[in-house]
Amino acid sequence: MGNSGSAVKVCTDHQGGINWLSLSPDGQRLLTGSEDGTARLWSTADSQCHGHFQGHESYITFCHLENEAAFTCSADHTIRKWDVVTGQCLAIYRGHTSIVNRILVAKDYLFSGSYDRTARCWSVDKEKQIQEFRGHRNCVLTLAHYSSRDVLEEEEEEEEEEEKVSRDLLVTGSTDCTVKVWWVSSGRCYQTLLGHTGAVLCLILDAPNRELFSGSTDYTIRTWNIVTGEQLKVFKEHQGSVICLELVNRHLYSGSADRTVKCWFVDTGERIQTYKAHKHSVSTLKYHAGILFTGSGDACARAFNSRSGVLQKIFRGHKFIINCIQIHNELLYTASHDGTLRIWDIRGICKRNKRHLKKERCVQGRRSQKGSLSRLFNNKVGCMIQQENGE
Repeated sequence: MGNSGSAVKVCTDHQGGINWLSLSPDGQRLLTGSEDGTARLWSTADSQCHGHFQGHESYITFCHLENEAAFTCSADHTIRKWDVVTGQCLAIYRGHTSIVNRILVAKDYLFSGSYDRTARCWSVDKEKQIQEFRGHRNCVLTLAHYSSRDVLEEEEEEEEEEEKVSRDLLVTGSTDCTVKVWWVSSGRCYQTLLGHTGAVLCLILDAPNRELFSGSTDYTIRTWNIVTGEQLKVFKEHQGSVICLELVNRHLYSGSADRTVKCWFVDTGERIQTYKAHKHSVSTLKYHAGILFTGSGDACARAFNSRSGVLQKIFRGHKFIINCIQIHNELLYTASHDGTLRIWDIRGICKRNKRHLKKERCVQGRRSQKGSLSRLFNNKVGCMIQQENGE
C-alpha cells in the first residue's frame, strides 16, 4: 500500500460543508453545492474557482452540472438554473413546499424529489412545472429516469395513447420503503415496487438489461425487473444501511453504514469481494480503471484494487465526512462537510494497476496456452493408446 500522501490542492472558498460535487459531461468543469447556500464552479484545467452562484435562501442539498448550465436545489424549497459563463440565475423553479433534496436532468426535463412527499417534472427552458407525482407517504430521496423504448418491445407496450407520445418514466425511492415508477406524461403511477422494510436511499438503473437496483436502511439491495415489477434478487450480507451503489460490467458495488463495500456479480447474486478498512460509514464510491475509490464518514478517501480487494492508498486531510467524489484526467476530487474541495494525483495508482492488469492478462494467456498444449499432448497420447490396443 502506498503512502497516504497529500492533496495536490485544497480549495477552501466555501464557508460551509460541501454536500455535492458534479462533473460536467465534457469534463471541463466541476460544480460544488454547499451548506453556505452558494454553489461554486471550478475549472478542471487549473483547479481555480471561476464562478460563484448566490441567491438561495438556505443550504444547497444537491447540484447538477451540464456543459452550458448548472442546477442547484435547496432547503429553501426551490431549484435554480445558472449560466456557467456569466453566473447569472436563469430560472427559479417554485412549487415544492419543503426541502428539495435531489434533482435529475434528462432530455428537456428537470426532475426533483422533496421532503413534501412529491416528485415533480419541470421544463428545463421555462420556469414551469409540467407534472407532479403524488403518492408516496413520506419524503422522496432518490430519482432515476428511463424511456420505455429502452426496455420494451413494441408488442409489449400497452400504455394509453397519450403515453405512447411520451414514453419517459421516472423512478422514485422514498423513506416510505417503496420504489415507484411513474409515466412522465400523465403523472400516473405505473408500478409500486414492494419489498423493502426500510427507507430507500439509493437507486441505480440498468435499462438495457431491464433491471433496477435499490439500496435501503433495511440492510439489503434488491433487484427488480422494471418491465414487470418482479423482485429478482435480494442481496443480504450487509450489516448496516446501504448508502450508495455503483454498477460496472455486471458487477454491483455497494457502500454501507457497516463500514464496508461489497462487490456482487449481478447475474448470480454472488458476493465476490468485500472491501474493508473504513472506520465509519461508506458515504460515496466511484469505480475507475480497475480501482474502487471510496469516501467515508471517517474523513478519508481510499483506493482499492477492485479485483483483489487490497487497499492501495489512503487519502488523508479532510476533517469531516466525504460526501462526494469525482475523477477526471487521473485526478481525484473529494468534497467534504469540512467545506473543502481537495484534489489528489492518482496517476501512480492508475499506472501500477495497469501494470498488474497487463501481468494478469499475460499469466492468463500463458495458462491458456499451456492448457491447450496439455490438451493436445493428452489427445496425442490417447490416440497412441487407441492404436496400440487396435481400437
